[in-house]
Amino acid sequence: MKCFGRRHARAFALLIMGLAARVLVKAQTADGNAGINQATTQVKGYFDTGVNLMKVAAAWFGSCIFLVVVATVLKSFFGL
Repeated sequence: MKCFGRRHARAFALLIMGLAARVLVKAQTADGNAGINQATTQVKGYFDTGVNLMKVAAAWFGSCIFLVVVATVLKSFFGL
C-alpha cells in the first residue's frame, strides 16, 4: 500500500522547495543588510577624504579657467 500517490508526492516536493526558497531568501536578505551596513560605515569613514579631494579638484579646475582667461586677455591685449 502506498502512503503517497504521485499527486501527493509532487505537492509535497513543491511545498519543500517553496520552504527552502523562503529560507534562502531570508538568509540572503540578512547578509545583504549586513553588507549594506558595513558599506555605509566604510563610506562614512572616507567622507572627509572625499571632501578634501573635491576641494583640490575645484582648485585645479579654477586654475585651468584662470589660465584660459589669461591667455585670451593676453592675445587681445597684444593683438595676436
